[in-house]
Amino acid sequence: MVEKIIAACDGASKGNPGPAAWAWVIGGSDGSVDRWEAGPLGRATNNVAELTALERLLETLDPAVPAEVRMDSQYAMKAVTTWLPGWRRKGWKTAAGTPVANKDLVVRIDSLLTGRDVDFVYVPAHQVDGDPLNDAADRAASHSARTQEPLGSAAGSPLPPPEPATRSSAPRSRSSAPSGSSGSSGPSSTRKGRPNGGTLKARFSGRCRCGKAYDKGETIAKNAEGWGHPTCV
Repeated sequence: MVEKIIAACDGASKGNPGPAAWAWVIGGSDGSVDRWEAGPLGRATNNVAELTALERLLETLDPAVPAEVRMDSQYAMKAVTTWLPGWRRKGWKTAAGTPVANKDLVVRIDSLLTGRDVDFVYVPAHQVDGDPLNDAADRAASHSARTQEPLGSAAGSPLPPPEPATRSSAPRSRSSAPSGSSGSSGPSSTRKGRPNGGTLKARFSGRCRCGKAYDKGETIAKNAEGWGHPTCV
C-alpha cells in the first residue's frame, strides 16, 4: 500500500505587495521535517506567494503518490477546493465575469492537480501548538522574503528560527485602506479604548503586521501598528 505524503506550503509578502517568497515542507514518517525549500519572488502580493508555494510543492511531489497538503491561506484553500471548478467552466472568469486573479498560477495548479489524489487541509497560522510543518514553511517563506535568498535542505540550509513577535513589516501607507472597510487594519468603531494586547472579534477582514491576513470573526489584538494576530502583538 502506498503511504500518503504529508506536506505543507506557505507564502510571505513583507508589505503586501512587497518583498515576497514561497516555501514548501515535506514531513517524515515521524511527523518531523524531512525536506524543504524556499525561494524569493522579488516584489509580489501575499496571494501570489501562497499560490506559487503550492505550485512549487505540486511540482516536487510524485504525482502517483497520494498527498495531504496543509496550508494556512484561506484564499489558496478556497481557490483549489471551491472556486477552481467554476472558474474553469467559465473560461477562467469569476462569477461576475471578470478575469480570475493570478490566472497563470491558477491554471498551472489546475493542470498539476489533474489525475492526482491530493487532500487539502486548512491549519490556522501562528498558533502556540500549531501544525509543525506549516510553522516550518511559514518560517522559511518569511526568512526568504526578508533576505530574498533561496534556501533549503538540499543546500544544507538549517530551518530559519521564528522571527521575533515584535518585528515590524515593511512601512505601509495608512491611507491604502479606509478605516472600517474590508481590508483595513481593524474595525474603526473599536479602535479606541483598547490597550495593546486586548482581543476582540474582527468586524472586517484585514492584514496583520506580519503580512498575513485575518478574517472577519477571527480573534485579533491591537498592536503598535493597528490590529492583527494576538501572537504578533
